[in-house]
Amino acid sequence: MARVTMTACIAALLVSAAASAEAPLPDYVAAALADPERPAADKDRDAARKPAEMIAFAGIKPGDAVLEVLPGGGYFTRIFSKVVGSEGHLFAAVPDANSTIAEPVASAIASDIEYSNVMVISLTPEAMKPLPPLDVIWTSQNYHDLHLSRAHDDVAALDKTWFEILKPGGVVVIVDHVALPGSSAAQTADALHRIDPAIARREMEAAGFKFDGESDALRNSADTHTATVFDPSIRGRTDQFVYRFRKPI
Repeated sequence: MARVTMTACIAALLVSAAASAEAPLPDYVAAALADPERPAADKDRDAARKPAEMIAFAGIKPGDAVLEVLPGGGYFTRIFSKVVGSEGHLFAAVPDANSTIAEPVASAIASDIEYSNVMVISLTPEAMKPLPPLDVIWTSQNYHDLHLSRAHDDVAALDKTWFEILKPGGVVVIVDHVALPGSSAAQTADALHRIDPAIARREMEAAGFKFDGESDALRNSADTHTATVFDPSIRGRTDQFVYRFRKPI
């Protein structure tokens, strides 16, 4: 009897998992991904970057206040803007416009009436602290950039600021290229544009966050973690960790 019961339970779990896997996208996610204003090059990258899975993992929804740190080329900026909608807010934190790591795309997106809920701010604690309480802080493929020797960022101060401005129960999601265990944060960021996931976790926990889970959606066991992320042999297919950290209630 016990074996029959266990078999029935396993079968029920498999059916439930299959149903979840086949569940349709929420309308707001489907609309954001189908946004006609998104560049074709961005849409071509959806299979690799898995935006629907990332939105679900982060829990971003209409009406949320989201801070995107180092938005780069704006791949997620346009998507998040449409997901949070007219009742939500998306703040894009970028380096100084005159620096060697400037990111001008976010300002161009914010100036587009289609993305009027986007506001660009400086990547400094002083600019972040006046923000309204945030639901989600997000950074993708760029947390390592905070450790670049030429950036001169105080990472600990930034992480603590994120803790202060996030709502209790809110989350920080970090997606980045995996580096070899024990590798130096600055040297590896400079040379390979990668980071040891243990460093990100250690820094976030030092700021007061609790590790709240990870996603394997972007993992690639074929990546040796020794090539720069721009190497043609691995570009667009790097092994990436996806970590979520929660501010305790």
